[in-house]
Amino acid sequence: MLDHVIRGATVVDGTGAPAQTADVGIRHGRIAAVGRITEEAASSEDATGLVLAPGFVDPHTHYDAQLFWDPYATPSLNHGVTTVAAGNCGFTLAPLNPARPEDADYTRRMMARVEGMSLVALEEGAPWNWHTFGDYLDALEGRIAVNAGFMVGHCALRRYVMGPDAVGGQPTPQQLDAMVRLLHEAMDAGAWGLSTTQSSTHSDGDGEPVASRHARPEELLALSRAVGEHEGTQIEAIVAGCLDQFSDAEIDLFVEMSATAGRPLNWNVLTIDAAVPERVPRQLSASERARKAGGRVVALTMPILTPMNMSLGTFCALNLIPGWGPILSLPVPERIGKLRDPGVRAEMLRRADSKEAGVFRRLANFGRYVIGDTYSPRNEGLTGRVVKDIAAERGQDPFACLVEICADDGLRTVLWPMPTDNDPGSWALRAETWRHEDVMLGGSDAGAHLDRMCGAPYTTRFLGDCLRGRGLVPLEQAVRMLTDDPARLFGLRGRGRVREGFHADLVLFDPERIDAGPATLVHDLPGDSPRLDSRAIGVRAVWVNGVEAIRDDLVTGAVPGKVLRSGRDTRTVSTT
Repeated sequence: MLDHVIRGATVVDGTGAPAQTADVGIRHGRIAAVGRITEEAASSEDATGLVLAPGFVDPHTHYDAQLFWDPYATPSLNHGVTTVAAGNCGFTLAPLNPARPEDADYTRRMMARVEGMSLVALEEGAPWNWHTFGDYLDALEGRIAVNAGFMVGHCALRRYVMGPDAVGGQPTPQQLDAMVRLLHEAMDAGAWGLSTTQSSTHSDGDGEPVASRHARPEELLALSRAVGEHEGTQIEAIVAGCLDQFSDAEIDLFVEMSATAGRPLNWNVLTIDAAVPERVPRQLSASERARKAGGRVVALTMPILTPMNMSLGTFCALNLIPGWGPILSLPVPERIGKLRDPGVRAEMLRRADSKEAGVFRRLANFGRYVIGDTYSPRNEGLTGRVVKDIAAERGQDPFACLVEICADDGLRTVLWPMPTDNDPGSWALRAETWRHEDVMLGGSDAGAHLDRMCGAPYTTRFLGDCLRGRGLVPLEQAVRMLTDDPARLFGLRGRGRVREGFHADLVLFDPERIDAGPATLVHDLPGDSPRLDSRAIGVRAVWVNGVEAIRDDLVTGAVPGKVLRSGRDTRTVSTT
């Protein structure tokens, strides 16, 4: 007897093959039958007019901590994501050196700063009772509703071995050997591989460059070599050029790391903008050079424009503009004084529009900002208005106008920059770029930057756009890009397709309604901390390993997810 049958669905199987009407039967967590099913089942449902697809795979998340207080990885699971890759960008919560209990506090403060997580939630929501990476994975086993795989973060490896010297120091040969051994132990326990960052935007809780930024190429290559000695492993890496355009040295590093490991290396995020036509060819030259050298470098890119709010009062992307961080880190009264100084504003604008600002130049057109939440009577009626219109009424330049609005709110004003790359040319360039063999959809950062952005719903929003919006790719291809493509990159065993014998990770949705609601601020984290959330529209149900985990945008309470371990749950993916 089957456990459940989904009858008469339009099955889009993840391979890109044409959709077909079929029944799908589930038994013992696997897809037992696809076609016309007459076998008895404990339960069934009519899915006529609905699309049944494999569960979506999000290749870049930071759910490492959130899964402890939110085993459903919301809102990703609501939007059909059944498998998440976490431990990215060099940042993980393990391993922790038992001889230095203070390292847990350092790690929490680093994650709060660099990934925009709530410090209170990190302190109160996770048990912090592990030391090895295996301990950490075991702490999640059996209590999560999604499937989750984890890279091991370079920063944690460095901190474990070198202590405070990890920031600013270089390892001795013995310390490097110890880091390599620690990485081997993590992969033996199931880590998917190594993640690392050399990005200039990544600083720890003390404002110092995070530990892995101090690593030299020989250290990165020694760790990459270790990755290649384990089955089903990967590398994920970030460098400063990921945000704009790679330097020659960065391309050389990516190519050598991947070729040395004999494993794919993925990075994020490829920003596609028709106003900067030279960016995409430059970034993808890393992939082309890697293939010639026996490696593979894969660029992640988002298929939607993810709204991100800004503030002059709290840490956000504006702090990453060259020269802005020191000003926006001042105490609020001093910060307001500086921002009201015309000379200071002029220099800030100059730096924001300079070549050194890279991709952050996109944030410098302050006339295109929309005012969000306000808090002062003086700002009543401004919510939803565009700054350039308010500035014209007041006879001010847009940045000066924006500063005054924020100052009246004690810098608490929420700001929404309108995207600069929402033009037809940029969307045409995206559709063209998605066809490249080393470009993959992803980069949601779900679980991070919680009160600033909400990238998790990219799956449903993209499908809605394909079905009822721009229609840049057909449904079958869109589903493949969200399922089989990332499953194959990570070598996931038996996931990513609606196929007999595969794990029953499935999402059932209404093609006439599938979409994501607007991002709204909710206070549902430990300590009543805020985050942006987005409801799923048109998702009827989500199954993880054959168990219903979501029904009509509500979690069922089941926790059928698996901690996916390298080798057991992943196979090695060739770079050639």
